[in-house]
Amino acid sequence: MKVNLSTRPSTRKASPLGSIPVTLTIRPTCRIPGQYECRMDSAALIRLLRTQTDLPGYVLDAFAMKVRATLDAQLSGVDLSDTVLTDIGYFVD
Repeated sequence: MKVNLSTRPSTRKASPLGSIPVTLTIRPTCRIPGQYECRMDSAALIRLLRTQTDLPGYVLDAFAMKVRATLDAQLSGVDLSDTVLTDIGYFVD
């Protein structure tokens, strides 16, 4: 499923390893209802995107820098499998 991803600061405290807590918002690109939010740390999010998508490294590096610098970052049209979406709590019919 193609989705749009965005992050914003989370209310959790920063981890001792330097990872930043964020709230990840997932929206389908096809404009159907189905917005989902989950909390995770920035390192886990980048690791997920590196291993579970075919996005080029330079796109992920730029996204990671935006997450760390502003905490408000966006990626559009990311293809995530139903398995990945289900694993992070986004239920797919």
